Amino acid sequence: MSEDVTYVGSGRSIDIELGGQEVITIDLDNLDPNPEDVLDLLKEGQCRVSVWTKLAGEYWRRGYLAAAERIAHSAIESLQANGTTASSPPIYALLANIQIAHAQKAPKLVLSEAREDKLTNVRPKEEYYREAAQYLNTGERAAAEGGEGVGGTLAFLTRGIQQLATRSMDDAMRSFEGVLAEKPTNVVALLGKARILYARRSYPQALKLFQQVLQLNPHCIPDPRIGIGLCLWAMDYKSKAKAAWQRSLEVNPTDWPAQLLLGLESINASKTENLSEQDRAQAFLAGTKFIEKAFNANQKSAAAANALCELFLRKGSYKRALKLAERTIQFADTLTLLTEGNLRAARVLHAEGSLKEATKYYTTATDGQPKHVLGAIGMAQMQIQNDEIAAAIHTLDLLLQPPNPQRSVEAMVMLASLRAHPRPGVSSSDFAQEKAKARELFDRAIKTLEQDDSRTSNGHIPQHTASYINDDLDMHIEIARLWQEESLDRTTRALKEALRLSEANEQVDPRLLNNMGALQHMEGNLAEARALYEESLTKAASLGPDGEGMSTSMLYNLARVYEDSGDITMAKEAYDKLLARHPEYVDAKVRQAQMLADLNQSNEAHDLLKQAMASQNNNLNLRAFYTYFLIQSNFPKPAKDFVFATLKDHDKHDVYSLCAAGWIQYHQSRESRDLSSKGLEERRRGFQRSAEFYDKALLLDPLCAFAAQGLAIVTAEDALGTFGGGPATSGGDDPQKRMRNARDALDIFAKIRESLNDGSVYLNMGHCYYARDEFDRAIESYETASVRFYSGHNVPVLLCLCRTWYAKASKDQSFVAMSTALKYAQKALHLQPSDKAILYNIAMVQQKAAELLFGLSPSKRTLKDLEWAILQAGHAQRLFASLAADSASVVPYSRDIADQRRKYGESMLRRGDEHLATQKEFEAEAQAKLVAARLRRQMEKEKLEAIEQERVEEHRRQAEKLAEERRKAREQAQEWTREVQMESDEERERKSKRAARKVKVEGESGDEGAEPKKKKRSGGKLKKAIDQDVDNEQLFSDDEVDSKPAKKRVPKKRVVRDDEDQDAVGGPRKKQYKSKEILSDTDDEEMS
Repeated sequence: MSEDVTYVGSGRSIDIELGGQEVITIDLDNLDPNPEDVLDLLKEGQCRVSVWTKLAGEYWRRGYLAAAERIAHSAIESLQANGTTASSPPIYALLANIQIAHAQKAPKLVLSEAREDKLTNVRPKEEYYREAAQYLNTGERAAAEGGEGVGGTLAFLTRGIQQLATRSMDDAMRSFEGVLAEKPTNVVALLGKARILYARRSYPQALKLFQQVLQLNPHCIPDPRIGIGLCLWAMDYKSKAKAAWQRSLEVNPTDWPAQLLLGLESINASKTENLSEQDRAQAFLAGTKFIEKAFNANQKSAAAANALCELFLRKGSYKRALKLAERTIQFADTLTLLTEGNLRAARVLHAEGSLKEATKYYTTATDGQPKHVLGAIGMAQMQIQNDEIAAAIHTLDLLLQPPNPQRSVEAMVMLASLRAHPRPGVSSSDFAQEKAKARELFDRAIKTLEQDDSRTSNGHIPQHTASYINDDLDMHIEIARLWQEESLDRTTRALKEALRLSEANEQVDPRLLNNMGALQHMEGNLAEARALYEESLTKAASLGPDGEGMSTSMLYNLARVYEDSGDITMAKEAYDKLLARHPEYVDAKVRQAQMLADLNQSNEAHDLLKQAMASQNNNLNLRAFYTYFLIQSNFPKPAKDFVFATLKDHDKHDVYSLCAAGWIQYHQSRESRDLSSKGLEERRRGFQRSAEFYDKALLLDPLCAFAAQGLAIVTAEDALGTFGGGPATSGGDDPQKRMRNARDALDIFAKIRESLNDGSVYLNMGHCYYARDEFDRAIESYETASVRFYSGHNVPVLLCLCRTWYAKASKDQSFVAMSTALKYAQKALHLQPSDKAILYNIAMVQQKAAELLFGLSPSKRTLKDLEWAILQAGHAQRLFASLAADSASVVPYSRDIADQRRKYGESMLRRGDEHLATQKEFEAEAQAKLVAARLRRQMEKEKLEAIEQERVEEHRRQAEKLAEERRKAREQAQEWTREVQMESDEERERKSKRAARKVKVEGESGDEGAEPKKKKRSGGKLKKAIDQDVDNEQLFSDDEVDSKPAKKRVPKKRVVRDDEDQDAVGGPRKKQYKSKEILSDTDDEEMS
């Protein structure tokens, strides 16, 4: 029997020859959907395998997949009945491909608890893939049993397609490579290999293969333009990718992948903020239409269902969105699509309030992809809803921490906010660490947003994330709250940003203005703080009853800024207004009492504080201020009784009261002048109790800088040792102990300085450095305290500077240092003109300055300084005389010592004239030596200048001589050149005549019937450079001569191009010349 496929006109048909010379023609363009009649003909005709496969393929191509499968099974039965199973492998390959086609429309899994997209009586993909593998194996066995070779192109391709569908990428690559090794232009193998390379993110290599398929078959299905666009998109050639998909849609208008990809591209384009609102709306609408068309064309596509689900989720159509999400989950064949489907189902259920079901889908999504940002954030939200804060923190930590940390600003901000709030079961130390981590996370988020802004300013597409997170008012307020105890600068920046956002929304919160005013107030910007307080009060008043509670603290703050600005009248009016509204507001009474105390109205201030104490006797802040008031008012005993009453009756753990008790005990013991054994014992016990109070305060608050400073002072002054009445040590050990105590105290003060920004810390550090004879560092500490904290108007600090410069001058024998000490003493006297102790110090420094200069050799002093010191010493004599004759009952110095200093000054000044004469003589001699040295240097300089001038003149004469010689040489050379040129012209004329005669002879000697030969190059080898250049010009085109500069000819290798290179160039292959360094006569003949 025989059969043939024939083509009649534009139609196609198959002729099946039956017994008795009967031929049946089957029209392939008009196939009956029911193949039973055709099957009977095929069985009766015992057709070859190619006819069975051809007919089955036609049914498959027309969409009759079941009929095609029925024909394939009938073919197997027919071949088995005829005993020709050895030829059945193509049928089994066809059946395997049919199973793979079934798998493409089958679900990956079936959700048993699906609410909207319920699937019944369906088989999952795995079953179809398994059957496909079985058919392939059966076909291979049949081929082996029939003695035919196992494999072939069809088997390899089918096996590769099945392996690619089951994600066995390495095996599929080997199968496709096996086909391409035999036939490099096999389109199916090229497509399969390109898909594998794309899955491996080898986009350039995949792009080349897709382009090769397009060249081989421009009408290939599936369209390689889809793959080309995907590769270009992944390589960030977005416009070219879109063009490829648009061309694919033009060629195949019903192809759903191109519609889906163009829809997604339009949706993404609608998110670009640099487009107008109208353009963005149009892009979104176009994208929606494309996605709907793609889904309608293939409702089993998980990608199309996933994209359409997002659109319905945004519209609020939760029922349809859930159905599409379930469709995505059931038909997804990649982990990414499966995760997206679970996330969208979770979001729909989350929006509906079905938290339990949403948690299940979020869990499934994060189990599949733990580093998925949206999945982790959604899971954390569910955990927060279930009050599982620790679990939410853990979920977000896993997302942001290595390995593979995700760069998600939303997750950073969310995690920071969770860490910033206290949780049950978290200790204070752990919570401090949590706040530090929260600050770090906020810093990372802000830095990331700033980087996005900088990329946007450099031409990149703006990120939507940066805009809405930067505009989060609550985030900036939370950042300010986190930094308020650590950095006022960071707090100010955060609050300024929050205030800017609230002003942009025209809904300014008065509390923001109040907090900004408080920060400005703390930084000393009183005018700005006043304006902010007043504005906050105005805003609060506009809120009605809701703003009444806010205005209380705002009015108090405004009164404080009035007070600090020196506007006492306005401050008093503000406090009175506040107390009229809230008489129980004791803080206002405390400030009024302080204002009265500053005006030396201590009794009125005391009455106000008693009123406040009567209303709120248990207020520890009020009791602390009352203790301070008593100490400042020089009521040491009432202060001591009151602070001990606070510790006994109210709170024995009050840190302020403990520090105040320690200070009172220390001051009382230090000022004790009772030198009896009982008095010394009492003094020692007082120092010991002072140290105990400070120590207890530090136990309660390890960060209490005042308690630490008190203990440091106790250590520096050895209050528990010799200074406190202890046994004296030997003379050699006492200085060492003093140095050691000062060193220990310095370590404590250095730590206190990091937390307590107060001048007393630097003052105490200066004392310790002075005790250690480190005068330079002591001066540095005193200067810091005086300039930074006291504006140079604190008399004790100025006197400490005077004392330190005096000690430094005595040690270094420095008149400059002594003058500096005098300057500081005079500044202190200017601030306290009636202080006689300062006058004594000034006189002492002036006398010491003259004594210091008298002890120096003439070379280490100047006449001007000496005269000034003698003048100041005379002034000191008058001061000492005045101080010694002072008739006051109590003076802060010894009159006898003042008189002794006066007498010593008289004897010292008697030698003043002698020192002046010696200094004048010394400086006169030094001046004479200096003048003589200057004269010698001037003479040497003039001598050197004369020598240099002579050398320059000699050089000029030599240059003129050399120039004349060169001129003569040039003239001689020009003469020689003219002679050589004339000889060369005559030689060329003789050569041209000989060449013309030679050509004439050769032309006349040829045969009559022979064709004339082309003129050859000059015979022999061309050796001269001129002749070589002439020949070179004959080997290249005019364009090449014009475009390339002349260069020395070198040996070249011939370049041989294959056919593929010619195709790549796209133009006709030009004639190639193989050049030699020396051209022979044979070469001339070949070229002619």
